[in-house]
Amino acid sequence: MSIDQVIDSAFKPVADFVSGVVFYSVPIMDGLEVKLILVWLAFASLFFTIYLSFVNFRYFFKSFRYVFDKSITGSGDGQLSSFQALMASLSGTVGLGNIAGVAVAVSVGGPGATIWMILMGFFSMSTKFAEVVLGIKYRHHNDKDHPDEISGGPMYYIRDGFAKKGIPFGGFLAGFFALCCIAGAVGGGNMFQANQAFVQALNVTGGEESILFGKGWIFGLGMAALVGVVIIGGIRSIGRVAGTLVPVMGGLYILAGLIVIAIFWQNVPAALVTIVQSAFSMEAGLGGLLGGLLVGVQRAVFSNEAGLGSAAIVHSCVKTEHPVAQGIVAMQGPFIDTIVICTITALVIVTTGVYDGAAGVEGVSLTSRAFAAGIPWFPYVLAIAVFLFAYSTMITWGYYGEKALTFLFGEKKPLILTYQILFCLCVVIGSSTDLSNIIAFTDAMILSLGIPNLIGMYMLAPEVKKELKEFMAKMKA
Repeated sequence: MSIDQVIDSAFKPVADFVSGVVFYSVPIMDGLEVKLILVWLAFASLFFTIYLSFVNFRYFFKSFRYVFDKSITGSGDGQLSSFQALMASLSGTVGLGNIAGVAVAVSVGGPGATIWMILMGFFSMSTKFAEVVLGIKYRHHNDKDHPDEISGGPMYYIRDGFAKKGIPFGGFLAGFFALCCIAGAVGGGNMFQANQAFVQALNVTGGEESILFGKGWIFGLGMAALVGVVIIGGIRSIGRVAGTLVPVMGGLYILAGLIVIAIFWQNVPAALVTIVQSAFSMEAGLGGLLGGLLVGVQRAVFSNEAGLGSAAIVHSCVKTEHPVAQGIVAMQGPFIDTIVICTITALVIVTTGVYDGAAGVEGVSLTSRAFAAGIPWFPYVLAIAVFLFAYSTMITWGYYGEKALTFLFGEKKPLILTYQILFCLCVVIGSSTDLSNIIAFTDAMILSLGIPNLIGMYMLAPEVKKELKEFMAKMKA
């Protein structure tokens, strides 16, 4: 066996155990199971929506105004503007899941999964709001020589919030979050992204006949250089790149999707009817209805990362004195990621007619066929989008892992540089190998973030509610 196969097979027992724990499923009826981690994350979005008096609906339009209103969000300590923080957060969530994951949801749960995905996206806005408010409220100035440099995120508000309330185990939960974040950043936020970007580039350039065939390491070196230039530059560099890249890549993908939908405009009314009917249809029985609902909810939860706490890490660096104002801005994350981009993907698949319920589970290949149905060369546009989505995810998760590392071991420049170099080397490994079991392990680590993060958020929920009430009273004064 090759070296990567030896590593992969040796890691399999660990990956199987961790995945079995994190993705533990409970049967609810014949042939239908629900992942407990999904219930844990979905319930949180419903809880915070109700507990915060539907903050996602009441301040929905304010989120668009606040992102550019510097009189509200543009002052105070920090390294990023409100817009840059939002874009950096989106660069970590707008990824391959928006392309391949939605295709899986539609092929497994039917077109109706789109409705549940949209609804869950709205509820997830409340969770995102709460975790960003806490992230900014408990952020730290760790380097006395650079007071403008800030660190924040769940590891800080879990540790410090629990200590303030006299609750034990805050340090343990915060440390557990940081360790999972590092593992998730290196694997799911790095190697998996690099691997899938290379696979898509290989497919559109001829597969086994491609000039890239067998040269994943060369592709990886190029991508590692692009990643390294940005992450070594720090959060300001990431913010500048994200502020340009996310609007461009998101706009490119949305525009391509709208063009395909426009080409098949005569199918749009029927497609919308199919989506709605499929969402509430009992033709396939209760199991079919629940299956579509669960798949749609899962896609939304896994796509926008609400409840995992990752967004709080980057939003904590924003220049603001008002945690609530940036929390309201952060609500745009699930809206853009899940409700806009994921819905565009679903509509392209359904309106083009490439969806076949009998075809089984399909991923990016289904999305690629849908785009090709509009214009034959559109899969090349999709390949560019996949590359950009993967790249943006990698630079942001590189920062998440760095902040988790410095939380555990301190702001030590040699340590940070060593981490950044190793992170870039993992880009090459991800592009040139198929470490499927390591990826399974690190994916489980990313979802594990929701366990300590939501425990902390529930305990600190009254503080979020108080901050919201005080801020809105101040705005009215």
